[in-house]
Amino acid sequence: MEDALERADRAFRDWRGRGFAERRRLNERLADLLESEEDELAGLMALEMGKPLAQGVAEARKCAWVARHYAETGEATLLPRHVPSDGSATWVRHEPIGPILAVMPWNFPFWQVIRVSAPNFLTGNPMLLKHAPSVPQCAERIVGLYREAGAPEGLVQNLFLTNEQAAALIGDRRVRGVTLTGSSRAGSEVGAIAGRFLKPMVAELGGSDPFIVFDDADPAEAAAAGADARLINSGQSCIAAKRFLVHRPVLDGFLERFEARFRSASVGDPMIPATTIGPLARRDLRDRFEEQLAASVDAGAGWIYRGNAPERGFFAAPGILRGAPGGSPAADEELFGPVATVIPFETEAEAVKIANRTAYGLGSSVWTTDRALAGRMIEAVEAGSVFVNGITKSDPRVPFGGTKASGFGRELGPDGLTEFTNRKTVWMR
Repeated sequence: MEDALERADRAFRDWRGRGFAERRRLNERLADLLESEEDELAGLMALEMGKPLAQGVAEARKCAWVARHYAETGEATLLPRHVPSDGSATWVRHEPIGPILAVMPWNFPFWQVIRVSAPNFLTGNPMLLKHAPSVPQCAERIVGLYREAGAPEGLVQNLFLTNEQAAALIGDRRVRGVTLTGSSRAGSEVGAIAGRFLKPMVAELGGSDPFIVFDDADPAEAAAAGADARLINSGQSCIAAKRFLVHRPVLDGFLERFEARFRSASVGDPMIPATTIGPLARRDLRDRFEEQLAASVDAGAGWIYRGNAPERGFFAAPGILRGAPGGSPAADEELFGPVATVIPFETEAEAVKIANRTAYGLGSSVWTTDRALAGRMIEAVEAGSVFVNGITKSDPRVPFGGTKASGFGRELGPDGLTEFTNRKTVWMR
């Protein structure tokens, strides 16, 4: 750990002084490598956490996109911003603050890391990576890709740390910020440590995203998009739609099409190209998921559909629950697996109440052709994002993050580039 901190500190002093053109080229070369090795990277993701191959290829391509996006747009965002004042000249400049500790999850093992590293390396901040223990080869491959792209020693380091060692790292003076993607519990624990040492932090935590369908929406379009939004990454996504709030007049039409999409999903070996739902990433995650489903049924939820899954491996069968009462896991908690919860509603006010009932506030999706209604929902839903007639997704061009128990701070967009910078005011006469 001491050697890694020294390397990161030396890399910071060196890298921050290099020109923007050199930092931009690192992102460009990384993007080229990601695209040229997308099949191999997808295979590694399938091997370590069960992601279906086609989705792994899509993840590698998205990583290349975020790297290129910041290479193309980053300099303009970081230029000094001149403001009027009582001096002859006043401006705000963005300066890197130093090595960032990134505590990253297993569900998108490349994307979660590179969406942090791409902007921070462009800004001038090195990164110390504590990746999820279940994806060690993905973690090492990320470092290898950066080395092949020309990253200097110490700019990115993967450390196989325990939680206790990571906590000690946060307290070191050479670590200047922390970014974490994970559970609300992990965010709370790491945030407490970061706060004790006055370190800035970004926390992208869990979600129980509502997918709200009003009676003027096309039920076929909404059902198709909703099934994709729930089943992506085998249901293991913070911003996956989890609670489907459906206006009663279109409930039957929605459910018919929704169930058909779930029935057509292919559950099995993620190494087979036709597979759309792979295993859950670990045994304990599968067992916890099944416990949440059982508790929801005990509380009064019923199965509309429950499919099949291979017995060997950590598979969870896709399914659709209905009638989950408030307080049950399916209604209030984050379910990390391929099961949707459908909750009918009668009025707009009821939809808002149900949508905001959980502690989470990450993403949301609203389906309606009524612009005035969409505007009211945009204002009323407590979430970091509202997607109207589309599924919630992350995009390098716009900020990403949540509110309430879903975290604080922002990744991506201009905010992701400046989050770990010193916004230095300069006043001159």
